[in-house]
Order: sequence, then structure tokens, then C-alpha cells
Amino acid sequence: MTMWSRRRDRAEDGVRADAEQAASALTLHLQDGGGLLPVQVNGLALAAGEVAFADVSCSAARFYGTDVDYPTSTGYFEHHPTFGRRWVTNRRLDARRRQEAEDAALPQWRDHTAARVVLTSAGVRLLPQGAREWMPFDHALLTGVTAEPSAVVLAYSTCAPVLLSGPAVPWLGVAIEHLRHGPA
Repeated sequence: MTMWSRRRDRAEDGVRADAEQAASALTLHLQDGGGLLPVQVNGLALAAGEVAFADVSCSAARFYGTDVDYPTSTGYFEHHPTFGRRWVTNRRLDARRRQEAEDAALPQWRDHTAARVVLTSAGVRLLPQGAREWMPFDHALLTGVTAEPSAVVLAYSTCAPVLLSGPAVPWLGVAIEHLRHGPA
């Protein structure tokens, strides 16, 4: 292990500890009757009455499958003494490529990208890196929140689940649950 990787690991551990501490502090604040504080957001038009509570950078991904895109058949031309020149398929390679295409189409985390995430009173607003349009994920359509130490998975009734990861995620998980269920 190099000295650089040890430093990086210590820095990541420090960021993770700070994120967990911020989430714990927010949990205690909300349990004591406190609320989320509004923040100013630039570049996102909020609806009437909508209030922003966080504007952070995260990594984002979506969980879904795709249609299978089968590859064309492979093979080679053979010069046979009796049959002449003919196409010979490579069944073993074709079978492997078909299986790879089927595996690639299975539901999995896709579209991994850095994103700007704005948490509002109405939902999560996501702006993937390089995109021009915000993707709205409303709290009213949220069916589940699964929080992990470094990620949160948001399940919706009308679209594929969203995975958010990064230093702000523990705090976001607590805040989203609070907005979803209201004060405890």
C-alpha cells in the first residue's frame, strides 16, 4: 500500500465520519422539533410554495433493464475442396456473445454520472452532469428510501429507482425521510 493511498483512505474515512455526524446531528435536531432550513438555489425554477433545503453534488444512477440487442452472427469464409467457398458460423462465439448481450440487458445500475441534487419540499431535483433539463422526483411518488452508509436508494411508483452516493447522502437520507413522513 502506498503512502498516497493511505492518505486517501484516511481522508475518505474523515469525510464519511463527518457525513455520519451531520446526519446524526440532523436526526437529533428534527427529533427535538427543529426543521430543515431553507437554502437559496440558483438555476432551478421552484414552483409556487416550493422551498429548497439542500443543493449538493452527488453521484447518481438509475436501476433498470433494457431490450436485448443481439449481435450479428460471426464466422468465417472457408475454402472447401468439395463445396468451394462457403460461410462457416462460429456457434461457440455466437452463443457467448448472445449470453453477454442478455446479461447486459438485465436490470442493473446504469447511467452513472455526477449530478447536482436539490432537495425541495416537493421532491428531489436532479441535474446530471452535461444535461440541460432537471429531472424531477416528487416525494408524493416516493415508495421507499433505503439508506446505506455511503448511498441512498429512492424507489418511486412511476419510474426506475435512483441511487445517490457521496458525502452529502447520509444527511439527504435523513432529510428525505423527514419530508416524506413529516415530524415524528
